[in-house]
Amino acid sequence: MDAILTGAGIALAIALAALFGWLGARPVNPLKGPRLVPYRMLMLVCAAPVLILGTHLVSVLQGPGH
Repeated sequence: MDAILTGAGIALAIALAALFGWLGARPVNPLKGPRLVPYRMLMLVCAAPVLILGTHLVSVLQGPGH
């Protein structure tokens, strides 16, 4: 993967983590019933690739031989 594709993957993962964080922080509506989607777990699942892709991006930007 090149740097542009890795950066796009990081941006997508951050955007999804922010979306799921926002959805999980909304107040509970007792009239609608319980939430069936675990938004906080999805936020963590989307945040993990940011660390992995960030490490990959640093290694790609260092260039060959380092």
